[in-house]
Amino acid sequence: MNDTMKRFFFCLTLLTCSTWASAAEEVDKKDPYQMIKTVAEITFKRFANEQSAIRKEPNLLKTIVREELMPYINYQYAAYKVIGSNFKKTNKADRAEFVPAFREYLITSYAQVFTLYNNQEVEFAPARDFSDDRVVSVATSVIELGREPINISFRVRKHKKTGEWKAYDMVAEGISLLDSKQAELSSLIRQKGLSHVTEMLKEKSEKSIEFK
Repeated sequence: MNDTMKRFFFCLTLLTCSTWASAAEEVDKKDPYQMIKTVAEITFKRFANEQSAIRKEPNLLKTIVREELMPYINYQYAAYKVIGSNFKKTNKADRAEFVPAFREYLITSYAQVFTLYNNQEVEFAPARDFSDDRVVSVATSVIELGREPINISFRVRKHKKTGEWKAYDMVAEGISLLDSKQAELSSLIRQKGLSHVTEMLKEKSEKSIEFK
């Protein structure tokens, strides 16, 4: 993973590890601002409670990400955005295999960055009226002593039929995670095909989590 991607995933980890709350708290998928905050609270609570087990078996972080974060991430929409202009050159079967591979790749990437968390603070901007919006950006700032705040927004998209919101992108200091991934994978998809990239992501997803 290059330095840019490490920065992105580290910022995402900070967003999901910001505050404490009861794991029994329900996530309100009809409110994008509250959803992001609640998921952050629940995830960090579990991360802290299972710290001993995680140190013994770091791959447990994958389980936490899979169970606590992924239900609130629209990974299929994100995967299709990564395919981008190559979409018409792919077929339904290849896309059906790519989407879960992309999902597992995200899980492994996020889980690895959880090992970097070191008690930073995250401030959430006040919620705004989203009644007429299909996409909103949940603005945050990552605060660490002795450093300038990092401005991050989490893009969340409303499903037309269910009215529920899910995150699909993160923008750190003006740079989009999806745009970055698209730039990284688009030429590979064009040159070697979607199936090749799918197999590459599957291989990356199988890597074990390590504390470095």
